[in-house]
Amino acid sequence: MTPLSTPDASQTPRVAKLQTLFEQKHRFSRALIGRALGAFGSDWAADFEDALATLCPDDAALEAAAKGYSAFAFDSMRRQKAFELAREYPHKTYAEAAGEVYFNAEHMMREYLPGLLLSHFLWPHHYRQLQFFDTAFANAMRLSAQPEFAEVGVGTAVYSRRLLARLPQSSGNGYDISPSSCQFARQHIEAAGVQARYTMNEQDIIARPIAPVPWLVCVEVLEHLEQPVEFLKALRAGLAPGGKAFITAALNAAHTDHIYLYRNGEEVWEHLRAAGFTLEQSFVAAAYAPPGPGVPVPLAAAFVVS
Repeated sequence: MTPLSTPDASQTPRVAKLQTLFEQKHRFSRALIGRALGAFGSDWAADFEDALATLCPDDAALEAAAKGYSAFAFDSMRRQKAFELAREYPHKTYAEAAGEVYFNAEHMMREYLPGLLLSHFLWPHHYRQLQFFDTAFANAMRLSAQPEFAEVGVGTAVYSRRLLARLPQSSGNGYDISPSSCQFARQHIEAAGVQARYTMNEQDIIARPIAPVPWLVCVEVLEHLEQPVEFLKALRAGLAPGGKAFITAALNAAHTDHIYLYRNGEEVWEHLRAAGFTLEQSFVAAAYAPPGPGVPVPLAAAFVVS
């Protein structure tokens, strides 16, 4: 069977419209949707359509998301090229990153959060991580008699929304230090119609620990920190006895707010073990094939731990 290469406008009109926007206004992104269709097929298109229909129901919102993603992705590519040469992230403190990104409302709402949202579906290693989340974590939570969860570092709320939408019996709390992330997450959860089962909290979990929960999610926070183990210990304290956590990190990925350089999944696991977690499953996916021998490429590393 010939792989899909173009979205079906009758079935996925938002995805098809995004493809048109990329072709007309953001040409360096024009191949992304075709590649994802070829790799993941119509199920991916339906999944992405659901997200776009929720958050980008009109053309103006979709155009803004496409523009934000393109700026986010272009900046990431530029920084990645510099990283390939230096093999280190530029020195930046957490306070500097927070001021530049997390507490910069215009940057967060116009570029960072829309870009991050679309990257979950347009970057193959991010979407494969979502698939791992579905099979290794959400499916286990589906069988739980206590489907209460917390997501720490909620970002765009893609993962929280996924649990709430697919597990009608679930309820949760989101935590983030960025006012813009909290605002974006609330809008996302409300647009999905699942706000009755979710509370968003602007909270630093080290300064104000969370009540232990049986299910815990933390996606791509560790690389944003100067001392990831300290944060992981706070996460471990927030996991109830017998509970499970889904924790991920970005490796070799030179974004503007990435401070701690993880080079491989074993380095992440060492930090998880130091914080008191026990490994159940792990997963690593590459963004693309290395452009040359020994050239580092962005990786997504995910761990199901207890």
